[in-house]
Amino acid sequence: MSNPAILLKIGSRIRETRIRQDKTQAELALASGVTPLTVANIEKGKSVSTLILISVLRELGLLENLENLVPEAKISPLQLKKIQGKKRSRVRRLKSKDDE
Repeated sequence: MSNPAILLKIGSRIRETRIRQDKTQAELALASGVTPLTVANIEKGKSVSTLILISVLRELGLLENLENLVPEAKISPLQLKKIQGKKRSRVRRLKSKDDE
């Protein structure tokens, strides 16, 4: 899927959500702190800044869905072991000449 096609799909889903919530573009814009033209542009699939998109998603209650977009990286147990390094299990003192 091309980038413009993805923007169109995102805009379409935002529009559907807005209508399902019985909000006008002007109401969503006012609550999000953007202009109605910006909301219209998002719904048409035009490019907007990430901050603007986040504010619109937050107002629609969709912000938690970003977790699915970029999930937190999971570390495998083997990678975690390498990161942590070898843990000491005992203390060993080297003998000095005075101890002999």
